[in-house]
Amino acid sequence: MASNLETLVTVFGGSGFLGRNVVRALAKREYRIRVAVRRPELAGHLQPLGRVGQIHAVQANLRYPASVEAAMRDSQVAINLVGILTESGAQTFEAVQATGAETIAKSVGATGARMVHISAIGADENSPSGYGRAKASGEKAVLAAVPSATIMRPSLLFGPEDQFTNRFAALARMSPFLPLIGGGETRMQPAYVGDVAAAIANAVDGKTKAGATYELGGPEVLTMREIMEVILTITERKRMLLSLPWGLARLQAMFLQFAPGPLKLTPDQVAMLQSDNVVSDAAKAAGLTLEGLGITPESMEAIAPQYLWRFRAAGQFQRKSA
Repeated sequence: MASNLETLVTVFGGSGFLGRNVVRALAKREYRIRVAVRRPELAGHLQPLGRVGQIHAVQANLRYPASVEAAMRDSQVAINLVGILTESGAQTFEAVQATGAETIAKSVGATGARMVHISAIGADENSPSGYGRAKASGEKAVLAAVPSATIMRPSLLFGPEDQFTNRFAALARMSPFLPLIGGGETRMQPAYVGDVAAAIANAVDGKTKAGATYELGGPEVLTMREIMEVILTITERKRMLLSLPWGLARLQAMFLQFAPGPLKLTPDQVAMLQSDNVVSDAAKAAGLTLEGLGITPESMEAIAPQYLWRFRAAGQFQRKSA
């Protein structure tokens, strides 16, 4: 049987949160990995994830098709992880998640390689969020260029260095309350980043259905209020949960979109929270889920304490009263 070392996988956007976990998962399965990023000089942290010469970073910018074509040279599989949560300058949702995805897909189609495209459960051409609409456009463009592509739609991701649980844990450290936009009733199905990375690696292994769309969620459906309560329990902090009506949240987001760190909130993020982010019944029935790929998803309560302890008042070994 041929070794995976004979297969070159190009990972677009492999230096980010999900990307690091995907590169690690692929390295463990002995694939050769080419990481295509805008700033390869800042991707050195990926080298220790594999053996000497197994992981190599190259420069590629989705706004320049020639650089994408160069990154795909001699590659048998492409993974598109590129995505943004906030817009800045030329980095718009449409440019990155729709036009950029199309650029990669056309290059993949021209080389005859296989493709795994990472979207989001919120992808919907009728979404009130620009993020969700761009994700839907990206999926459509990918399947038009590569009909056999595997689409994966993760729910909200959590894990070390995420911008979700860490963000609210950091906010709880500096604020006497945590906001519950729309009353905190939006339902989420948070997925552990390691499980999603394993699912993507399974797709590279050829274990997914060609042209299928998978929805990847964790073992629990939680409201935003319940998620906040989990974070506060883990970090051992008592904070007031303040309900924020949708109208007021949109107004505040007009100003907070310019705020730094955990205080940042954009109008588009408020719009995203108006829709539940859970795995559909159709995906469950068709087996297009983590469980359908043979992966038992980890819960937030099981994983988050391993990295959120740093937000406790006295750290990991805080003495508890009897």
